[in-house]
Amino acid sequence: MKITREIKTAILVIASILLFIWGYSFLKGKDLFTNYKTLYVEYGNVEDLAQSAPVTLNGLAIGKVTKITINETTGRLLIELQLKTDFPISKTSKAALYAPSLIGGKQIKIIPNLEDKDPAVDGQTLESVVELGLTESLGGKIEPIEQKLNLMLANINTLVAGLNNVLDKKGQEDLKRSLSELSQTMEQFHRASGSLNSILDTNKGQINGVVTNFNKMSSNFNKISDSLNKADLGKTVRNLNQTLAKVDGIMSNLNSGKGTAGKLLNDDALYNNLSKTSKELELLLQDVRLYPTRYVNVSLFGKKNKPYVAPEEEPKTTDKK
Repeated sequence: MKITREIKTAILVIASILLFIWGYSFLKGKDLFTNYKTLYVEYGNVEDLAQSAPVTLNGLAIGKVTKITINETTGRLLIELQLKTDFPISKTSKAALYAPSLIGGKQIKIIPNLEDKDPAVDGQTLESVVELGLTESLGGKIEPIEQKLNLMLANINTLVAGLNNVLDKKGQEDLKRSLSELSQTMEQFHRASGSLNSILDTNKGQINGVVTNFNKMSSNFNKISDSLNKADLGKTVRNLNQTLAKVDGIMSNLNSGKGTAGKLLNDDALYNNLSKTSKELELLLQDVRLYPTRYVNVSLFGKKNKPYVAPEEEPKTTDKK
């Protein structure tokens, strides 16, 4: 079958038209061989959001913004989204407006709700979310910092003014004098430190000997402590307490007049008898000294001893001072 020139011309024209349509769609970012779904979302302000801005899902571009119009009823901006149907989006998913960088414009990202398995239908309006970009976040944080910085600068100005009022000419001279005296003090301290180091170096051997002796004393004390620890001090203390209790009982008996010793200490009659006996013994010794012949008769030549005659009265004692 022979193809005529007219058929060839028609095929060429149709191919050119299809190629033009495909090229135009490609330039607009739309693939003729991919299925798309149109969804909508509303925002109060879409600053820096341009048409053909990408729409992402977890960082992957799945569509773009195709149209931005005004909702005459609410006064909000209605954004038309063209999304690929290869990525199912649930009805309860959210569309967040955000700024990915400081330089680029804003974009829209889909926040999917994986628990909802009901996919969004063509023409549905998604819930809108606005996330603060880096610039807005920094602006919100810088503003209170700026206020605090201004307040701090005002306080610094007040402090400097107060210092200027306090540090007049005389105050400045006093401050200089104080700094000079402080420098001299530090220099003297440095000299004293040098002298102390010299003394330590000179007496290093003696200090080492003292430390060695102290270590020996500490070792001996440890040995004594071990010996005391091994000794039954509790038993010794208990025995001492028992002995003291017995001594206390003896002293109590003595004070109360119990027993022979107690009676000797507390019986006045016994004291009087002893005193009287001592007195009589003294008289007897005095009489023996004055009249020994009353008690002892010695005859050298066979002379008979005279019989003893008792004195009529007691001899008088002489007090010697």
